[in-house]
Amino acid sequence: MTLAFLALLGVAACSPTYRNHGYVPPEIDLAQVQVGQTTREDLPALIGRPSAQGLLTGSGWYYVGSRWRRIGPAAPQEIERQVVAVSFAESGVVSNVERFGLERGRIVSLSRRVTDGSVTEISLIGQLLGNLGNFQAADFIE
Repeated sequence: MTLAFLALLGVAACSPTYRNHGYVPPEIDLAQVQVGQTTREDLPALIGRPSAQGLLTGSGWYYVGSRWRRIGPAAPQEIERQVVAVSFAESGVVSNVERFGLERGRIVSLSRRVTDGSVTEISLIGQLLGNLGNFQAADFIE
């Protein structure tokens, strides 16, 4: 009986546990955001407040969410990350909505809605995520 209990306890200790961090609005809520019509003041009621905001005046709002897995005593591992970036025109109207994922250390655009032109500036989050995987050991050895 004791041996069976210890075996069951060992198996339970090695089962993965998952934790979610941050918030990314679901696609059904993002569909309510109309590029070229929705304003900065409308967004909190539609999709909630952002996880982060751009440092420059008029820059975007960023919703960041990640999922972590932990198995036994091993360190937690990030298994999924999504970033939703909402950009604004100078008038405060939404000009772009993009959803990014992280696949094998590279940023992958999952969806994008743009009115005029493309993204005009690289955000702080974009710069940080863009540098993942760009470092090599030789850069630090010298």
